[in-house]
Formats: sequence, structure tokens, C-alpha cells
Amino acid sequence: MGMLSEFKKFAMKGNVVDMAVGIIIGVAFGKIVSSFVNDILMPPLGILLGGMDFTALAFTIKEAVGEQAAVTINYGSFIQTAIDFIIVAFAIFMMIKAMNRLSRKEEAKPAAPPKPSPEQELLTEIRDLLKKDQG
Repeated sequence: MGMLSEFKKFAMKGNVVDMAVGIIIGVAFGKIVSSFVNDILMPPLGILLGGMDFTALAFTIKEAVGEQAAVTINYGSFIQTAIDFIIVAFAIFMMIKAMNRLSRKEEAKPAAPPKPSPEQELLTEIRDLLKKDQG
């Protein structure tokens, strides 16, 4: 049972759980961005480029023969994936930038000065009286 309990301890550490949550959210966010790129961004971009569908762009190395499929280099799919990556990276950059801005605002708020202890208050009063008597 030693190995099982060690694994449980490892798996329940905060970093591992946080990483798992981040990966799950990242996958879901990636699907949203891919849908945004494929369904919203690329159609108008394709029209601007003369009705091109990027995913259909390919170099044919060998034509189809009989039931054997053609051999192609699908550079359009690569372009689509590269655009997906750029948009995801930019969205993450903007999200982190906003989070950093919020955390800087929280850090910039001055902390309330600590309340002096009764001894400090008494010493301050004594100091003030001594200054008054000397002046």
C-alpha cells in the first residue's frame, strides 16, 4: 500500500491539481478559439482572398490511382493551425496582461498603518510632553 499512498499524496498536491484544472480549461478554450477561427474569422478572410478555403489548399505529389488516394501536402491546414495558434497565444497574452494589471492595482493600494500598541501611545505622549516643556 506504500506506493498507492505515495501516489495519492503526489496526485493531491496543489500544483498537480492546479495544473490539471489548467489543462482542462485550456483544452476547452482551444476548442472555442478553433471554432471562432474556423467558423467566424476564416470565411470572411477567405472571401477577401478570392473565396479561398485554406483547409483545401494542398500540393498534390501523386495523383489518385484507382482506389488509392492522392498523396498531398496540406499546407492550407497548416496555415489554419498557425492562425489558430496565433489567436490563442494573443488571447492568453491579453488575459494575463489583464490579470497582471488587476494584481498591480491591488498591490498599489497602501496598507493601513498598524495601530500602535498602548506602550507606543504612552511613549508618544511622553515624548510630546517633553518637547512641549523644552520649547
